[in-house]
Amino acid sequence: MNVAAAIGGALARSGVGTVFGVVGSGNFEVTNAMVAAGARFVAARHEGGAATMADAHARMTGAVTALSVHQGCGFTNALTGVTEAAKSRTPMVVVTGEATSPRSNFFVDQPALAAAVGAVPVRVTSPGDAVAQAVAAVATARDERRVVVLNLPLDVQGLPVPGAHVPLPAARAAAAPDPAEVARLADALARARRPVFVAGRGSRGPGARAALELLADRCGALLATSAVARGLFRGTPWDLDVSGGFATPLAAELISGADLVVGWGCALNMWTTRHGRLIADDAVVVQVDLEREALGRQRDLAFGVVGDVRAVAGAAAAALPGEAAGYRTPEVRRALAERRRWRDEPFRDAGGAGQVDPRALTIALDDLLPAERVVAVDSGNFMGYPSMFLDVPDEHGFCFTQAFQSVGLGLATAIGAALARPDRLPVAALGDGGALMGAAELETVVRLGLPMVVVVYDDAAYGAEVHHFGPAGHPLDTVRFPEDDFAAIARGHGFAALTVRDVADLAGVSDWLAGRRTRPLLIDAKVTRQEPSWWLEEAFRGH
Repeated sequence: MNVAAAIGGALARSGVGTVFGVVGSGNFEVTNAMVAAGARFVAARHEGGAATMADAHARMTGAVTALSVHQGCGFTNALTGVTEAAKSRTPMVVVTGEATSPRSNFFVDQPALAAAVGAVPVRVTSPGDAVAQAVAAVATARDERRVVVLNLPLDVQGLPVPGAHVPLPAARAAAAPDPAEVARLADALARARRPVFVAGRGSRGPGARAALELLADRCGALLATSAVARGLFRGTPWDLDVSGGFATPLAAELISGADLVVGWGCALNMWTTRHGRLIADDAVVVQVDLEREALGRQRDLAFGVVGDVRAVAGAAAAALPGEAAGYRTPEVRRALAERRRWRDEPFRDAGGAGQVDPRALTIALDDLLPAERVVAVDSGNFMGYPSMFLDVPDEHGFCFTQAFQSVGLGLATAIGAALARPDRLPVAALGDGGALMGAAELETVVRLGLPMVVVVYDDAAYGAEVHHFGPAGHPLDTVRFPEDDFAAIARGHGFAALTVRDVADLAGVSDWLAGRRTRPLLIDAKVTRQEPSWWLEEAFRGH
């Protein structure tokens, strides 16, 4: 057995059950070895799409997922998706060939590129430790929630390997929280009259929701999430939904009124706090995170607690001297029952003249589509509408690949999420710009037989730039385009498709849902373009 075959088999035996990629000469043998050892290979049409599919799949399953790419250009094609995954601390192993000779056209310093985007670079240099390095890459991805780039030099892949088996070490247990830090948190909770919890990515793990809800019940806290954890508290009457730029007016009002804000596995960054303006100046701010170096990285804190969300919440609940009503007044409960959702806020329907208001469109889709869904959203002016007007059943119903704010990842995100959650209807919400950037993967949706709904919010522009620069009188020819026939493009790939210029045009969605769903459905929605979305000003504050 050679190095490539041994590494492929070792990755699969170490629990990597799914690998996405585009196969070329430099990753052909290692990919086939993974498949032979039991992994599922999902072919994408572009390495960038494959990277984001792997990222989304890992987020939705919680398991290490692999990306397999060719050396040089195959790896660089994947870099935007790899960067998104690295910024999001996704457990992922990138298996890539590597040309180490500067004479090769494929030569580029891949370890340096990996490190530059926040991934962990590893290079296999000898047959003797090749399998051990592959197993260690999986362990690092799993235990540290990192993207590991496993470089396989072409001149090493064909060398013979000793037959030794290297087992995957047991998962590293999180250290118990410091009792003194827990006591300080419990004291702050006992003193608070209007506490709010904001749960982030670190609260998506097993048992975290139950532990947080128990603690919140004891201290009377209201429950919010960052965008990536949207849906975590769905079903509780004290759910504020998302904190930050996407927050409803009521959620923003209640979070601003908090005297204690605790971020649970949440960075409390500028997006989640509206650049700090969402949190009162005199509020006590606490952050709970597994890593001490993460505490206070994004904003000043009263103090931090190091530990796993579930463990810290459980310990704090046990340390509380009693129960309190806190922020959970009858008035707050009534307000949340009436105005928890964005769709509960009145608005003037701006549709007409062949264009549909994106709010009216998304509310109608929310009513039509099954509740058991997984929603993936691309980037752009439109993104707040599907992110907040399409409800989700829980935290596994929303996949938000926006740590790098790249346009064009939405469709690939939906594919990865769909394969991770085949029990749910996958919904991809794209702008026209992102839809065209990711259009290569329309074929992938059809080939995989995914019963996906793709909604294109077409304003014939890069709308964020139009609405940001337009009011100042700047010329906008560089960011406006002719209207495209996305329905025709989709049909050419094998989709069912319909064009929507009015809510009434959505009748075909009901027909598709009632049918066998043997083909995916694309909705080409020609949306109004006169006004920016409510969150856009917040977005440009972050540039």
